[in-house]
Amino acid sequence: MTELLPAVRHVNPLFVLLTASVGCALTVLDTNVVAIVLPTIAREFRASFADVEWVISTYVLCFASLLLPAGAIADRFGRRRVYLIGIASFAIASLLCGLSPSAPALYLSRALQGISAAFLLAPALAIIGHGFHDAQERNRAWAIWGSIMGLTMVLAPIIGGLIASTLGWRWAFYINVPICAFLAGAVIFLIEESRDVAARKLDPAGIVFFAVSMFGLTWGLINGQAAGWTSWSALGGFIGGGLSACAFIAVEQAQARPMLDLRLFSSPRFLGAVWAMFAYAVAAQVMASMLPLFLQNGLGQSALQAGFDMLPFALAMLVFPHIGRLLERRLSSASILTIGLLFVAVGNAITAWGAYSVAWHVIMGGMIVLGGGGGLLNGETQKAIMSAVPRERSGMASGISTTSRFSGILLGFAMLSGVLATMVRSWVRAFGCGVCQRPSTFADAIVAGDLPGALIGLSSSARITGLEQARQAFSHGFSWALLTASVFAFISSVMVSTLMRTGRED
Repeated sequence: MTELLPAVRHVNPLFVLLTASVGCALTVLDTNVVAIVLPTIAREFRASFADVEWVISTYVLCFASLLLPAGAIADRFGRRRVYLIGIASFAIASLLCGLSPSAPALYLSRALQGISAAFLLAPALAIIGHGFHDAQERNRAWAIWGSIMGLTMVLAPIIGGLIASTLGWRWAFYINVPICAFLAGAVIFLIEESRDVAARKLDPAGIVFFAVSMFGLTWGLINGQAAGWTSWSALGGFIGGGLSACAFIAVEQAQARPMLDLRLFSSPRFLGAVWAMFAYAVAAQVMASMLPLFLQNGLGQSALQAGFDMLPFALAMLVFPHIGRLLERRLSSASILTIGLLFVAVGNAITAWGAYSVAWHVIMGGMIVLGGGGGLLNGETQKAIMSAVPRERSGMASGISTTSRFSGILLGFAMLSGVLATMVRSWVRAFGCGVCQRPSTFADAIVAGDLPGALIGLSSSARITGLEQARQAFSHGFSWALLTASVFAFISSVMVSTLMRTGRED
């Protein structure tokens, strides 16, 4: 039950929707802008690839781990209040990111930014969900919200490229500060306070075990590519993450009102829809972060050019949800999810072929197919999850949906980055690095995107050869990462089709 506190003034619900949507868009903008400037960060800090991975992973790890508890806290203590706290802390964390003097300082600041993002997104979604009571109005509100998210995804790479080429990478974070100041003012004047008098209790043990399990698995994946997949640092991460996941399941099953109700997963339809969301995040959404790395490190594009060349992927992500709504008239949700995952599988495979052969027209075609599959899945996964549970469990289902998405981004980025790094090093070992003295150092610099660092100490003529070899090595490694994503998406399409068909028969 939602309790509305006295409003400051009566405002148009559209303004409330836009104010909440801007907060959600800010998290999307930050993720995609940072992806464009990662090679610039690597060059300035002479960072290792593990450092580059942690810049993304610490943010998503904290974000994914705290989304569910952030929603419960917002319901209990007031959505407007928690939203304002999230906005203020996100601005402070962004400022710290911009001021970071080293790679470790940056990814620690990114962890704070991820925590803040959870307390920004969760109350914003709750404000939208509880601000529109009529079913038709609610559907229209979520359609507008989806359009804003899609437009943000289209513009973010271009904004990132412009920032990197004119102001420097630090402004990818500084830009959040004035946006947050404007947003906080809008929240104060336009949004009334509300809370849920029957809000679920916090689950500290569940929060800790879930976060530790995600951290352990991410630690294992990142250190596996850096220190070796059989090293103690990698194996320790996998074992610790697995044990923590088991402890999390045990804790949740023992509670009357758990943070994550695992009983919902007994429904094959629900399990299939959640897996579709997870697979979409792993095989499609992760590419919004990885494709800019390839465009700059593999094809030698500037940050600005890479931003514009992300448009085929981003525009397909924006357009195909509308095609999905037309398909709903003739096809079941299971069919659309299966088709979407097959599109993602084919798109990744085509892009892998283009990356291996360094053929831009093939790469662009693959990006369009990949983005199209992502667009089909973006809206349909959420609908499929929500339709697979009773209406009174919609809040829990929504939380599971969002958590599975960001968990997929976290683990998918770590997994595919590990494939990329392993295959780049394998290529350098097989084909050498010309006249470079240390092939391992050369390979590490390539993977991190620090091409100037890879060419240090080489003569002018050797630099030309070394640069060509560096780009070939990165393209080779990235093609394998794309193929891995393709296989994962294909297997997932079979799983989703089978599970949701079984659920329908039951």
